[in-house]
Order: sequence, then structure tokens, then C-alpha cells
Amino acid sequence: MVDSVQPTLLERYQRLLEILRDLASTLDLNVLLNRISQAAADLSNAEAASILLFDENKKQLFFQSSTNLEEPLMQGLVIPLEGSIAGWIVSQGKPIVLVDAQQDPRHFSHIGKVTNITTTSLLGVPLIAKEKVVGVLEAINKKSGTFTQEDLQVLVALGAQAAVAIETTRLFQQSDLIAEMVHELRTPLSSLNTAAHLLLRQDPSLEQRQKVTRILHDETARLIEMTSAFLDLARLESGRTEFHAQWFDLTSLLEECASMEATRAAENKIRLRLEIPLDLPQLKADRDKIKQVLLNLLSNAIKYNCQHGEVLLRAEAGPKQITIEVSDTGPGMRESDLAHLFEKFFRAHATEGYAQGTGLGLVICKRIVEAHRGTIEVESQVGVGTTIRVHLPLNLS
Repeated sequence: MVDSVQPTLLERYQRLLEILRDLASTLDLNVLLNRISQAAADLSNAEAASILLFDENKKQLFFQSSTNLEEPLMQGLVIPLEGSIAGWIVSQGKPIVLVDAQQDPRHFSHIGKVTNITTTSLLGVPLIAKEKVVGVLEAINKKSGTFTQEDLQVLVALGAQAAVAIETTRLFQQSDLIAEMVHELRTPLSSLNTAAHLLLRQDPSLEQRQKVTRILHDETARLIEMTSAFLDLARLESGRTEFHAQWFDLTSLLEECASMEATRAAENKIRLRLEIPLDLPQLKADRDKIKQVLLNLLSNAIKYNCQHGEVLLRAEAGPKQITIEVSDTGPGMRESDLAHLFEKFFRAHATEGYAQGTGLGLVICKRIVEAHRGTIEVESQVGVGTTIRVHLPLNLS
């Protein structure tokens, strides 16, 4: 049997050029980072590779991408600058090669405990764009032998181009989201301007003052909701949202969310029902993020419903997953609307005449559910109502 021949340095650079062309074909940050991680593992013949991004404002490193990580909520995990090899690479702006990372005092062992992967050999390079370190690219556990000077050269070259691609993608996503946000802000700001103009009139009647006060209240609340949703989505899209998975009682969370929305339902003359099996198991997930999803879905079901209608919150458990449903008896949606329901700022035609939301809630829900390795789906029929189902794995580990 003939031993496999390692590619020459020239062949590896040729492969690098092919990879760089591939990186230039996407403006989706998560896709880009996953491609960079995989390329780093391939080019250095490593068991795994990962990317950590650096938040200069918070002076924090956060885990963003890895080739062999099955734990979905690792994204956003904060890595200390002090007491980690990645932190040293950021502060020094230099690459590092270690034969045995376990013996290095800078080694941060928490990642290994979470992933059950022991890091031995390690090759790490800084991701530098415009003379600033934006992150760290690490390859771990060389498949044969130890990391060489050639491995270092190739990874430095990949890191240099990857940093530029990451910053370009970030800027594109930020400018795209900001442009959409500014457009959406025009309507409530215009309403506030009109209300202020009416108040500046000499003697507005009591009826006019009450009407203007209601406009000011509603549009201000809408602006607060919109900016909060904008920040949530920006954090999710940039990978800066940190998730904390834990076992918790799903039944109590469902009851808590139903209780929080009960008053709003009563005010809108909506009947809110809860159907939960007695044997519903515990769920391992980020409780606060799942609560955010449930409250958003319940709020929408109440808001876009008919008077004297009904909202049903139910859950059921299968062998490997839990399904949560929120159903309403609202106007329902057309098939053409369903295809765009999870797009930023999209509003279905059926919601015309109802109180307007931010157009970001369902997008945020989808991002959170997918971060838990779950899925979200919608069924709707015009004149009948809408059902949204969230499927979550029972155990993320």
C-alpha cells in the first residue's frame, strides 16, 4: 500500500486561490465563516478549525464557527482575552504554533469541556483587516506529525484574505439592514411630526389633544419596539448573541407566557387556550430566547385576530423533539404571502387595517429557533386562521 503524498506548497497555494474565489461568492456571514473554517482545516490537514471574532468595543472574543462542532448554541460564547491562546493572538497580533496546547498556561479549557474535544497541537493566526485584528483563525490537532512552517504560511495567507471578506460582508449586512431600518422609521417619525405640528396650533380642542396624545403614545411605543427588534436582529446576524443552554420545565414556561399575554387577549376579546400534556418532558435550550419566541408568536396571534376569536397554545413531545404550536382564528394569509413571511420588514396583505408591528419579529424567531437546531413552519388559510409550529430537539448535546 502506497502512503498518501502530501500536496506541495505550490499545490496548496493553487488550492488556496480556488478557495478564495469561492469565498468571494457569498455575502452571508455565517456561510462565509463556515467556508473559511473548512478551508483552514483542509489546507493545514487538521482535524478541525474554528473562527473567533473580536468585538473591539466590548473588548471581547466570541466563538463563531467550527468545522466539527455539533453544539449549536456555542455560537456567541465569550472567550476571555486574558487566559486564552486566542486572546494572546488578538493582543499580540501574531500567529502561534503549539505542539501541545494542554501544557500552555494560556490554554482556555472550557471549550474542550463543552465539546469533549481535546486540543493537542494548535496553529492560530490573527485575522487582520485595515491594520486591526477582527478575529482569530485556529486549526487544531494535525492529522499526522506537527504543524509546519508551510502550514503557517498557508494559513496566514488564508487569514489575510478571509479578514477582508469578513469585513466586507459585515459592512454589506449592516448597510443593508440600516437602509431598510431607516426606510421603516419614516412612517412613525412622520406621524410624530404631524402630532407635534397639531400641538403647536394655538388652541387645539380637547378632542384634538386626546387624539394627538394617542398618536404620540402609539408611535413612540412603535419606535421603541422597532429599535429593540433591530438591535436583536443585528446581534443575531453578527453572531454576537450569546446563548445559554440549560434544562428547564417547558410546561411552566408555556403557562408563564400564556399568563403574560392573557390581559392583552382579554382587551381584544380573544379567548386564549392552553393545551399541554401532563407528561411534557423538560427541554434543554436557552429559556429566555425560547420565551422571546413564544411571546412574539402569541402577541402576533392576538394582534392579527378577529374579535371574539381564539388563540391556542399547545405542545406535544415526540421521541427526539418537542413541537409547540400557536394557532389563531384571524384572517389567514394567501399562499403568495407565506413565501415571504420570514423576510425582514415583510407584512402580509391580510394584516392591513390591523396595528402594525415591526416586521422583524418572525425573522428573529426563525434565527433563534435555527440556532437551537430547530425548525419553524407556517400553515394558513384565508378566512380560517394561521398556525405556526416550532420544532425543537429535546437535547442539544
